[in-house]
Amino acid sequence: MSIDYLPIIFFFIALFYSSVGFGGGSSYLAILSLFFTEFYEIRSTALILNICVVSIGTFMFIRSRVFNLKLFWPFFVSSIPLAYLGAQLRLSQTVFFLILGSSLILSGAFLLLRFIRSKMESQEFSFAKKLGFGGFIGFLSGVSGIGGGIFLSPVLNLFNWQNTRTIAALASFFILVNSIAGLVGLTVAGTFQFNESLVFKLVIAVVLGGGLGSYLSNKRFNLRFLGVLTAILVFYVGLRLVLLHGFGVRI
Repeated sequence: MSIDYLPIIFFFIALFYSSVGFGGGSSYLAILSLFFTEFYEIRSTALILNICVVSIGTFMFIRSRVFNLKLFWPFFVSSIPLAYLGAQLRLSQTVFFLILGSSLILSGAFLLLRFIRSKMESQEFSFAKKLGFGGFIGFLSGVSGIGGGIFLSPVLNLFNWQNTRTIAALASFFILVNSIAGLVGLTVAGTFQFNESLVFKLVIAVVLGGGLGSYLSNKRFNLRFLGVLTAILVFYVGLRLVLLHGFGVRI
């Protein structure tokens, strides 16, 4: 596959992921790993693209009054500093992709459950539980080089915390702040690097795709089909990373 096709591919990834409140960082990482050997460049590029996509989604959620800072803020208190610390860890490329892949397999499975099971009554979380979820997933997001919403959202849906639109709004902003914290962590650690000309093209692609996906999501279109496709894509990306970097098997 030629690198010239990346903007087109990333447009559709941003469309799928943003429709359910995500940035697409996991798939950006997986695809970029096919073209680059320096995985700090891969992590940096994925975080930049994440920020572009979820900035649009967060704006849309705030505009449609789905975003509720009073309800969300405990998740960020613990996630932001731990995302910063996680981004500073220096992992081998193999360990990095195995951690990311394993996490994505679980996230894809949980996300698929969200769309196939019957609707259940929502429940509230204690302050301590929000801190715990936020901190753990924030650290994981910093280590893996993605915003963490793709881990947080399936877990919250599995535990029936609030409705899906509220969770999508939280996931969008969660990805935004943790991606920024991750970039700062990479910069401080001296591992922030990216290809300016390529990133410029990819930013345009994901902004267009992310804008369209966020628009469809906030207009209450029935996105069940896109959600299932996204869940399958997340699971496949995770499985591919584990098989490739753990066993040398390509699928």
